[in-house]
Amino acid sequence: MVLFGTIVNVLLIIVGAFVGRFLHNIPERVKETVMYGIGLAVTVIGIQMTFESSQILIVIVSIVIGAVLGEWMDIDKKVNQFGHWIERKLPTSKKGPGIAQGFVTATLIFAVGSMAIIGATDSGLRNDHDVLVMKGIIDGFTSIILSSTLGIGVAFAAIPVFLYQGIITLLSTQISRFIPDELLSYFISEMTATGGLMILAIGLNLIGLTKIRVANFIPAIFVVGIVVGIVHIL
Repeated sequence: MVLFGTIVNVLLIIVGAFVGRFLHNIPERVKETVMYGIGLAVTVIGIQMTFESSQILIVIVSIVIGAVLGEWMDIDKKVNQFGHWIERKLPTSKKGPGIAQGFVTATLIFAVGSMAIIGATDSGLRNDHDVLVMKGIIDGFTSIILSSTLGIGVAFAAIPVFLYQGIITLLSTQISRFIPDELLSYFISEMTATGGLMILAIGLNLIGLTKIRVANFIPAIFVVGIVVGIVHIL
């Protein structure tokens, strides 16, 4: 089954989120320190991903144009509104101030990154699900910690992850017919670096140093594909 890897990834996120809810009685100071630890780890991951770029100018251009488009569409506000809509639909006893934040933060952490792209592409091109299963294990443990501090909204991040990775997987079954391997590899490296800056911003937000509207950078993922294509043609 071509979507096996994505389904496993999604299930592990959901299971991790619900396991994390049983840990909500952890003292606040412990949660705070753990969240700082996660923020530092996410920051380092973002920095490492950024160094994947072979032409940092492409990353800068993509981020700038993506940010302008994201602010124009106000994606961050819409994503948060969706998170609050989910919160209103939940039973009162399960509501909490972290639901929307948990949804947005977890979605960006789980969906943006090289493993999501590479894993979904491998599933589609070669029916190889190892990368997505490995990503699912990592996401599952991350989901436990995020859910224990940010709430059950983390579980709903499984929805955009399923759509995002699922679409890439299905498109990848046909992508080799149209895109040369060299161009695909080029795109993955630059997209990874662009996503790395977004991950870095998430880490800084988790630490509390910034309040960057990271969701408004999402269009940069699509912009980098266009820019890479233009550079490749030229």
